[in-house]
Order: sequence, then structure tokens, then C-alpha cells
Amino acid sequence: MINASAASSPITVHKLRGGVAMLEGSGGNIGVLVQPGGNLMVDAGIAVSEAKIKAALRGLGPEPLRTVILTHWHWDHSDGDAWVRRTGATLLADPKVILRLKQTNRIVEWGHTFTPVAAAALPNEALTSDRTIRFGAETVLVRHYRPGHTDGDVSVYFRKADVLQTGDTFWNGVYPFIDYVTGGSIDGAIGAANENLRLARRGTIVIPGHGPVGDYAGLVAFRDMLVDVRGKVAALKGQGKSLAEVQAARPTAALDARWGRSVIDGRLFTALVYRGV
Repeated sequence: MINASAASSPITVHKLRGGVAMLEGSGGNIGVLVQPGGNLMVDAGIAVSEAKIKAALRGLGPEPLRTVILTHWHWDHSDGDAWVRRTGATLLADPKVILRLKQTNRIVEWGHTFTPVAAAALPNEALTSDRTIRFGAETVLVRHYRPGHTDGDVSVYFRKADVLQTGDTFWNGVYPFIDYVTGGSIDGAIGAANENLRLARRGTIVIPGHGPVGDYAGLVAFRDMLVDVRGKVAALKGQGKSLAEVQAARPTAALDARWGRSVIDGRLFTALVYRGV
């Protein structure tokens, strides 16, 4: 369903500031930094969007793609790796991301098994620690989260532009997916949400993993939603209720109209939280 949406959807370009833009329409949001001499991209989207992403990059300027950073391993952020590598760009990711891409991963909630990607599509540089990248006139800070959405999440902060890209540690206005199979958890997700509040400032523009361009207030609302749902689900589970009983109690009912409008509805999000409390 998500691949089909990417195949049919246009790539919408949101120009932010300081040469930073967000590309929307190929699975997870993509960040782009345009500088004289080259572009830096954060996440690679879904492979079926290759031609449209390349057209969007050309629309931002004639500079070649030099560097791509993956925020985590999930296919809606990394499926474009093969074409990125073919351009000659350097593809960077946390070592756990590289490990996950080499593995077979069965994600139960998606009902899908992800098989190892081709060697030619793997990141060719590992982010073994936090890194500061001087890219044109911009300073790009790449920082590792503790396990939250997955166990290989990183943030990317464009210091001069004051733009923070969070990957899937922040879904703006919608319930998030939490990947327990590859190291995620509800408590880790809350920890990452708090880390985003530490990284951002009141005027920071935020590129979320999914959803529209965000801001500091959106980060606060997302963190508060996670804490709220965790508390309600934990209380019900603590009473000895099964997952089906907790879902029937609808602990997200008051939040669904705002947060349940995407691929993760209140029932699935309840199951994800239940698994971790």
C-alpha cells in the first residue's frame, strides 16, 4: 500500500531556510541541503520514487548529490539506497542500520519479512559515533539516539539554518510505529522524544519522519501523547487485562481524531504500547 502510494504520488518540495528543503511523497520525509558544489540528502525514500526525487533535486539546483545520511533502516527511508550508491554519493548510517539491512527481519505488525539488500545498495560508511560534517557554508551535526524507534536512529541538525531532522523518532500529528524487533520500545520512544526537545529550540524547524513540517510545539505535543497513552495502557495491563481487553477499552479514544489519521490507528498503536509496558 505504501509502495503504491509512493509510485502514484508527486514529490512535494517544501523550501525551508538556509538552503534546506523537505521532500514529501516517498514514504518517509527526505531532507535536502543545497550548497555550492553539491547536495546532502537525509534519507532516500522508496525506490519507485527515484525519477521523481531526482527531478525534485534538479529543481533545487544543478549541484550533484554528494552525501546521503540514513536516519534508520526502515525501507520507507532507505529503499532508495541502490540508486543513491549508483550516483557515486557517500551513504552513511549507524552500524546497526547496516547490520539490519544485511539481515532478514520479520516485522510482525506489518506482516512482512524484509530480506537482505544487495551489497551494492548498502551504506558505504558507518557512523560509529556522533559526527560534525562541514558541508559548504553549513555545519551538519549527526547525533545518535538511544534505542527508541529502532536501535540505529540518528538525528541530523543543520546548525546555521536551525533545522532538525528526526527520522521516525517524531511523527508529526500521527501515531508512530515502534519497531520492537529491531530494538525499539515505547519507553525508548519517549526518551527519544525528550531528546528532540533538548536538541530543538523554540524557533527550530523540524523535519519529522512522517507528517508535515513541524516545530517545537509539535515535538511537545507528540511527547505528551506518548506519555499519555503509555500511562493508560500500562494501568490497564497492570489490572491483568489481555491485549484484546485493553484494545476494547479504547485507551486512545480521546486522541484518535487527532493522531489516528494515518497508517497507524489507535488499535495498532495500543498494541505497540502494550508490548512494551
